[in-house]
Amino acid sequence: MEQKRKRVLVIEDDKEINRLLCHFLRENAYDTIPAFDGSEGSSKLKQEDYDIALVDLMLPYKSGEELIKELRGYSDVPVIAISAKSMLKTRLEVLKTGADDYIVKPFDLSEVLVRLEVVLRRSRPDKDVQKERVQKVLTCGALALYPEEHRVTYQDGNVALTAKELQILKLLMEHPQKTFTKANLYESVWQDTYYYADNTVNVHVSNLRSKLKKVTGHDYIETVWGIGYRLREA
Repeated sequence: MEQKRKRVLVIEDDKEINRLLCHFLRENAYDTIPAFDGSEGSSKLKQEDYDIALVDLMLPYKSGEELIKELRGYSDVPVIAISAKSMLKTRLEVLKTGADDYIVKPFDLSEVLVRLEVVLRRSRPDKDVQKERVQKVLTCGALALYPEEHRVTYQDGNVALTAKELQILKLLMEHPQKTFTKANLYESVWQDTYYYADNTVNVHVSNLRSKLKKVTGHDYIETVWGIGYRLREA
């Protein structure tokens, strides 16, 4: 049976860049849908299902940051932010808002493809692969994580997390007695070399901790000063 093509929403107001991205991704077996401003992108995300969205930050009517923040209120669809802004502070803020990755303009189309494939692979494994696995539920008190469904619940209510936040929580729940250094978490979740000055892990852990505490009233992540993080018992 032929595998279903992934749907990519490309939200970019520069028509030439949008056209290039859509054409290139179609040539690489993706279905692409263009949107040319933040309002149009927001509307399409609410009306239809997509496997991933590429979102430019400098959009008319509604900025990319606003769009991502709004999206995270009702969906965990993976998002890759695209921007000419290369400052570390901007990248961290966008990741904190809920983006799964960040690409700086000008970019190489091959890099976009690789990053898109990596985010998709980490956030939503193919259903055929899922069926071959035995469903396993990770629990900590009333908090439950369903790895094969990429879903977290608390007292049977869903907890909205980004793909990276869910992966961090999964790692902590799989090894509840282990203290993970920032390097451990980064290299396990991002599968890349960790650099000491990179604050990405702190941002994602802080965001995850805040979301869990807001829903549960409990701080599930303990900071072990000078070492890293571990799961706190309920």
